[in-house]
Amino acid sequence: MSRASLGALSRLRVHPWVTAVIATLAMSVSYLDRQALAAIAPTVRKALDLSHAQFGWLGSAFALSYLVGAPISGRLVDRFGARAALAVAVLLWSAVAAGHAFAIGFASMIVLRVLLGAAEAPSFPAAAQTVRNVLPSSQRSAGFGLLFTGSSIGAMIAPPLAVRIARDHGFRYAFVAIAIVGLAWLPFWLVFGPPRVQEAPAERTGTFWPLLRHPGMWRLAVVVATSAPAIGIVLNWYSQLLVEACNVPKDDVGHYLWLPPLVFDVAAISFGVLASRRDRLAPGGSHRTLMLVAGALTTTLALVPLARGPWQVIALGSTTLAGGAGMYVLGIADVMRRVAPTSAATASGIGAAVQSIVGIIVGPVVGRVVDRSHSWTWVVITIGAVALPGAIAWSVMRADLSNAPARH
Repeated sequence: MSRASLGALSRLRVHPWVTAVIATLAMSVSYLDRQALAAIAPTVRKALDLSHAQFGWLGSAFALSYLVGAPISGRLVDRFGARAALAVAVLLWSAVAAGHAFAIGFASMIVLRVLLGAAEAPSFPAAAQTVRNVLPSSQRSAGFGLLFTGSSIGAMIAPPLAVRIARDHGFRYAFVAIAIVGLAWLPFWLVFGPPRVQEAPAERTGTFWPLLRHPGMWRLAVVVATSAPAIGIVLNWYSQLLVEACNVPKDDVGHYLWLPPLVFDVAAISFGVLASRRDRLAPGGSHRTLMLVAGALTTTLALVPLARGPWQVIALGSTTLAGGAGMYVLGIADVMRRVAPTSAATASGIGAAVQSIVGIIVGPVVGRVVDRSHSWTWVVITIGAVALPGAIAWSVMRADLSNAPARH
């Protein structure tokens, strides 16, 4: 397709929900590339002689790079627009994801995870800005429900695909093949991506620090910090838990790991739709009841030690992700309805940075505890227990963002 033809297509009037769907698929591509390692972790750990603690540090390396990059890239996305920023980011992170095939040990894998985190940092800020700016206010909660399915779609596809390729051709081919699959998204973004939102003069500077100081962002930070550890256990560690605690053969984990992300998708859309219905009936109202339900569901991770067999473990992990989906959707939708369009990516970048901080801390701790105790019991009980208190705290904290007025 010629450049002129592509430009003509990009100027066509596109339905907002089409753009929202393409933004959602960007998150799928992002998680497909980042979750490939978690899906084939037992194979990679054996081939590269990695301990649980070292694997935990790989998660922290990604999270640390993402932590630094998310708020910075969010500000850049607000300044230059989501279309160009996300296109460049996908090209970069696909190249890095394919580069995992050339890892020879712990040090090289650490470098690759740092680079992947930096390259993927614009993904959520750009996608969140897109949903915030293209959908009307009464539909945004549902839009964010859809957006969060993107990550779980990627996490759902990665295990069976990566495990199958690694089994048949070796883990190095799995990284390359998955990176190539992600690139298929790029032409759709160039055609259906969002137009640039023009900044008002008063909104061009000073967005980061006012957002960071406001109680609404602290409210989001609490709900992310208390739900992300449980979500991370299911997405990043469940393949190893199934192998070591349930005696599932490592080549069979893909048969189980597709279900939790699917439940995450259903729950994210459900919580988003319910919140949007509430927004239509009472604009600006509270979602406290929904948040408390989500927190209770997330806490079911603590019941994993009572499970008998892999499918019971998967059922509890699926329930955990259902609650985590609700906490994420309600938390980010609440903040997005309170910020200006030209601050949307920055605000979501701050939220992503909080998630990264949690990953930096939790990953090595989980690996170290499991290496020392050879048990997953206290890990899942402790991490599962913090979600409900986080939901309660979110429900009682102030939410106003008085210096970042909403634009509908």
